[in-house]
Amino acid sequence: MKRYFGDMLATRLTFVLTLIFSAGSLLHAQSSYDSLTTKLTRTEGFVDYFYDDSKDRMLVEVPEDLGQFIYVNSLAAGVGSNDLGLDRGQLGDTRLVEFRRAGNKLLLVQPNLDYRAVSDNPAERASVAEAFAESVLGGFPIVASKGKVHIIDLTPMLILDAHGVGRRLSDAEQGSFKLDPQRSALYLERTRNFPRNTEFEAIVTLAGEGKGGQLRSVTPTADAVTTRQHHSFVALPETGYEPRAFDPRSGYNSLQYADYASPIGASLVQRFIVRHRLEAKDPEASGLLEPKEPIVYYVDPGAPEPVRSALIEGAQWWNQAFEAAGWKDAFRVEVLPEGADPLDVRYNVIQWVHRSTRGWSYGASVRDPRTGEIIKGHVSLGSLRVRQDYLIAQGMLDAYAGGSADPRLLDFALARLRQLSAHEVGHTIGLAHNFAASTTDRASVMDYPHPYIAMNAEGEVDLSKAYAAGIGDWDKQTVKYGYGLAAKGDERAFTAAVLAENETLGLPFISDRDARAVGGAHPTAHLWDNATNAAVELRRVTDLRAKALTGLDLDNLPPGAVLGELENVLAPVYLMHRYQVEGAAKLVGGVDYTYAVNDGNVPGQGVVTPVRMQDQQAAIAALAETM
Repeated sequence: MKRYFGDMLATRLTFVLTLIFSAGSLLHAQSSYDSLTTKLTRTEGFVDYFYDDSKDRMLVEVPEDLGQFIYVNSLAAGVGSNDLGLDRGQLGDTRLVEFRRAGNKLLLVQPNLDYRAVSDNPAERASVAEAFAESVLGGFPIVASKGKVHIIDLTPMLILDAHGVGRRLSDAEQGSFKLDPQRSALYLERTRNFPRNTEFEAIVTLAGEGKGGQLRSVTPTADAVTTRQHHSFVALPETGYEPRAFDPRSGYNSLQYADYASPIGASLVQRFIVRHRLEAKDPEASGLLEPKEPIVYYVDPGAPEPVRSALIEGAQWWNQAFEAAGWKDAFRVEVLPEGADPLDVRYNVIQWVHRSTRGWSYGASVRDPRTGEIIKGHVSLGSLRVRQDYLIAQGMLDAYAGGSADPRLLDFALARLRQLSAHEVGHTIGLAHNFAASTTDRASVMDYPHPYIAMNAEGEVDLSKAYAAGIGDWDKQTVKYGYGLAAKGDERAFTAAVLAENETLGLPFISDRDARAVGGAHPTAHLWDNATNAAVELRRVTDLRAKALTGLDLDNLPPGAVLGELENVLAPVYLMHRYQVEGAAKLVGGVDYTYAVNDGNVPGQGVVTPVRMQDQQAAIAALAETM
């Protein structure tokens, strides 16, 4: 009996001590919270943060009910080499994440959205979530707490090579690098807070042994590569967005995932187009619909004139497509406001990017990983591209015969820049390439356009129609598919009608994998080509090339230029037929076809037609002439 009462007394004592200890811990945590929040300045926004300058650390306040949000990492200041592919303004991954408490720390967890169960049954959803791995992106000890609100030190995550610069340099055999925390720091100039997004930035230095020539050519000290890396925490979009089904004939890029709650016999894979949200103030209004919020793109103020005006004009072409889809002033282009951060997710941006060598331009976006809704479009345009087009015109004309530059040189280059701006913006509103558009009078800016340079009977070169001006018929139809307002509950009929219109209008669509020289055998879908028949156009371009090469002399160089620079002018002229050669080669053994879906609405689907023998023979003859 004595032992029983003794054990009971000990148990109660342990319980009391535990309560005292727990209460003490809570009081200490609350005291630490009050001390921190009193001593440091709070910056309010999506997640409140405190910068502790005494330790160069970023303390972030995380309520336990914060829920899921979007995390994006980006490269704010790049390396400057096209070959290395680490550009200023380059977007990284977009992830759906959430903080979860685990003892004395918060884990930043990325659920696996590639595999889901779209179901009202929580057990069914859990069965799929537990079947596939998720990713913990970071673990953060709790510095202080007050109730269910915790403060963590986010600095280790911010001062991290989140963009994988070191890995990219290693893969390119430019050296081996590791993060140097002593030469890295938070960058407060681009750390800002807003009601629905919080933006962090850090100076990140990688130290190592820079061995590669590509890296040495763009860094002052190749053993220390310093970039700025950006991190965005973004609130999930407001409810109300309705995903639209993807169709391979639509001309869109897609979001896809496996839905294990799909009925047996239905497709496991679900696909939706990616697009911006566009809602009408009054969906029942007659005439053109007025949007609640227009889609606005902002041009980099760092782009000089006349480049900036060309970028604005080309991007603004898309408003023609939105008008054709039934909208009034739904798409606008402006200059980025002074002081705005191009990586701030509130801005769709057309950024002017410098590199040491000429390279690709591209359009990327931040999307809601759940639905495919585009939150931010981000275009990167390589600044040296326009100089290459200038060189092409320089080689085709007696460009400096009068002592100064022929004004057609700049006109030619700016015409290409307008088209390029429209093309890359097209990707950021959701559109894929259409490499068959050149066969239907340049029906899409989403093709890769080779300049259509003509020569008259007198042998004079005409550059006036080198590039199309304005949006194409295919682009209008594609925007109608993605952004046209369907009658409520009638989306499937609406999109089917748009696809039927494409067939009636004779607008073909063939995208990347079927158009490339390697692996593609389609006779009309080529990159950088013109005309309906690649072999016929090859002969025309070959004659034009011969004319230009024959006339190449000192009149193609500006006064005072080093004579060796004539090689720079020669190269694009000498190779101007190269892509038309690839197009003609694809006629040999080629097959014509369209993308097909078993819906019974569009006639002629699924028909595969070999290229006619006489067209194959003509292509072989044209190719032989190039030798």
